[in-house]
Amino acid sequence: MVTPFRREIEHRSRELAAALAGSNLRLATAESCTGGLLAARLAGEPRLGPHLDRGFIVYSPQSKIDVLGADPAAVACSDAVNMPLTEALARGALARSCADIAVAITGFCGPQQEQEEVGLVHIACVRDNAPPATATYHYGDIGREHVLERATAAALALATRMVRERRATPTGPRGEPPPQEQGATLVVPPARS
Repeated sequence: MVTPFRREIEHRSRELAAALAGSNLRLATAESCTGGLLAARLAGEPRLGPHLDRGFIVYSPQSKIDVLGADPAAVACSDAVNMPLTEALARGALARSCADIAVAITGFCGPQQEQEEVGLVHIACVRDNAPPATATYHYGDIGREHVLERATAAALALATRMVRERRATPTGPRGEPPPQEQGATLVVPPARS
């Protein structure tokens, strides 16, 4: 049975594919609670797969430190589900990949353990020289599968926003304005003296 949340993933995937169309932008993922669902979605869609550079699954607290260089203090805080850590995971994925944009997800999908807020999800999307795009969701105890699906759809939406922002303000190497395109010929502005 196709859930409303799976339909949302399909919709968000189409939006991201449209935003990426005609570009060579690459994406990286850093996933904790979703365990690779976002990367699998990107790889499974023919229009998105070419834009996937790599995905990091950092489910355990120690893997966040070992694989993406997360600060142990941030990992220890709130059982490794907090926005500063999520942002750090995205930055770690960006630094350890050839991607232009990285998106990270942390959260509690259930069932309830200790003081965890089931349905709490943090998502962060980063690129060089730009403020991060972040979002926090409180889905509630709607079932593990539904939390995972909603988190994946939300991550696709945030990635789409970042891609659109990046394409609206492209830069060349070292942050210079990009060459101006005229037909099939690139015209590079002369260097300023």
